[in-house]
Amino acid sequence: MAIHPFKNLSVDETRIARDVVLSLHSDVVVDFREIYLQEPEKAKMKEYLNLEHAAQPGQSPSSKRPPRLAKCQYDVIGSDKIPEYNESVIDIELKKRVRHEVVAKEHGQASLTLWEFGHLVDACKESKEFKDAMAEFKLPEGFELVVEPWPYGGLDFGAENRRYFQGLCFAQDMNNKNPDSNFYAYPLPIIPVMDAHTKKIVRIDRLATGGKGDSLTGQTHSERVLDHCQSAEYVPELVAGGLRKDFKPINITQPEGPSFKVTDESLVEWQKWSFRVSFNPREGAVLHDVNYDGRNILYRMSISEMTVPYADARPPFHRKQAFDFGDGGAGNCANNLSLGCDCLGVIKYFDAVIVGSDGEAKVNPNVVCLHEQDNGIGWKHTNWRTGRAVVTRMRELVVQFIITLANYEYVFAYKLDTAGGITLETRATGIVSVVNIDPGKTSDYGNVVSSGVLAQNHQHIFAARIDPSIDGHTNTLTYEESHPVPQNPTTNPAGNYYEVRKTAVTTSSGLDANPTDHRVFKITNPAKKNCISGNPVAYKFEPLPTQKLLAAPGSIQSQRALFTQHHVWVTKYRDDELYAAGRYTMQSQLEQGGVHDMAARQDSVENEDIVVWNVFGLTHNPRVEDWPVMPVEVYQVQFRPSDFFERNPAIDVPGGRNGSSVLVDGGKEGEGCCGKL
Repeated sequence: MAIHPFKNLSVDETRIARDVVLSLHSDVVVDFREIYLQEPEKAKMKEYLNLEHAAQPGQSPSSKRPPRLAKCQYDVIGSDKIPEYNESVIDIELKKRVRHEVVAKEHGQASLTLWEFGHLVDACKESKEFKDAMAEFKLPEGFELVVEPWPYGGLDFGAENRRYFQGLCFAQDMNNKNPDSNFYAYPLPIIPVMDAHTKKIVRIDRLATGGKGDSLTGQTHSERVLDHCQSAEYVPELVAGGLRKDFKPINITQPEGPSFKVTDESLVEWQKWSFRVSFNPREGAVLHDVNYDGRNILYRMSISEMTVPYADARPPFHRKQAFDFGDGGAGNCANNLSLGCDCLGVIKYFDAVIVGSDGEAKVNPNVVCLHEQDNGIGWKHTNWRTGRAVVTRMRELVVQFIITLANYEYVFAYKLDTAGGITLETRATGIVSVVNIDPGKTSDYGNVVSSGVLAQNHQHIFAARIDPSIDGHTNTLTYEESHPVPQNPTTNPAGNYYEVRKTAVTTSSGLDANPTDHRVFKITNPAKKNCISGNPVAYKFEPLPTQKLLAAPGSIQSQRALFTQHHVWVTKYRDDELYAAGRYTMQSQLEQGGVHDMAARQDSVENEDIVVWNVFGLTHNPRVEDWPVMPVEVYQVQFRPSDFFERNPAIDVPGGRNGSSVLVDGGKEGEGCCGKL
């Protein structure tokens, strides 16, 4: 069977792309960063999908299949030993390079790789300057140094544009002989900085540990900087007081198997839904060609970016700002999910293909899980005259991936439901980023969560990219608001009337949530009318009115995250415009090529092929309850049909009593609710 254009590159295809690149650089060293699917041009893909959707079973529109392309990102290292970052697109079938770009460092730094992190750790071991700095501290007996690599952050204005990495330092208590002992409980006030090209430590930043009223740069700590810190374990065998003993199991069972079907390791069909799943190193899991009952809803949906700026004004923390998708890649940091732990029920896993620095490909297993779950009552009505109740459950199909970025975990899920809705869910958990604080002090820059441990205030701001195709690719974004109408004898004599105002967005721009007027955004197809209401068919969402970036306008934190200026953006589609903060975020000083620049073109977006971007986030001022591992913070954006269907699309979902439900004493009730089907 021919490979579908949205399917991930296979191991063999990845190797072909690698070999083509190597053949073009035979006299130099090539260090690979990424090789992954270069998605087809949309114009060609629309032709293909139209034929695919119209095809009879067993047929395939092979004559219109777009070329199979691989995006290759790699460093070329010549005689001067200075890496030169390259990006190439390889035609797999022709075994030919069809696009090539040498990216100058002033235009952008390549995203980091895990082996570069290893270089930092090695550089610290070899650096006399770093060893001398560490010798200034007297660590408790049995404690060992841990260097945790971090992106350097935005370069200061006027700084030399070199590639750096930095390390946050901690000490791990090895007296318990457990390698998972929580080293974050023992932060050290020192940051080594490495030149990524020379792989040498070029600077040691010494951190202030004072509190309110203390200097931004003063060295107030003693040599025994960890003596006031204390253990804070989270692995079960080390938790103080042990685990709960009264926790009874809850089992998710599907005795007849799942209701979904997966073919070609990418096509998912479930409850009138069909879509493709892919996975790439930057965005993680992506949904493609999302349809309900044969009608197109989305061309593509993904998480595009996330920035985490910290609010500690003491240098060098003004640079502490991660772009977790652009700097390192969400897909690169994806967990290998475990059955019965990360996803419950009957699970289908999807794998990815990753490469090492030599370009050799291997399978990265279980990076995405697919499963069904119950989400409570879907709809219900009781006829009070007869006493008969009809109730159905809301069932969801969940596409989930989880990433670990040093201390933090993020859980991302696309949830499709039986009523035609799509929910984009983000959960933040893991361990808050911490620094050392002197005994007995508090700080304006965060909260003391444990003795000697200051959790810094920060934000998590996400951007979702929605490429809609509401009954076709010619769409318009509108927003509706509900406004009070002054009492008047003509239109509102009793004062109870309010009006709904509808506004079409005609040019690319940024807009904001407005809960005061109940602003609801609708992605409409003006050419397709609902035969009952007469309104254009649409999907709606109400953006979360979360706080925007708090860093001052003009600051480096602000300038490199211009996408955070609005909750909603609408832009005209262009191929390869996938990233809210632009292609390159590593050490950036200004967002370039991101959604802010896309909107600034002032393109017409009325009755056009558009992209909608939703920005939302969490202002995280840590609490003691976030320590040592924070309970999840959950954010959901819900996309719901609005005059898209001619009735409740879940009206045909079966009801019925769940036979596994019992009373506390083990008994069962009579027929009651849902007894008649």
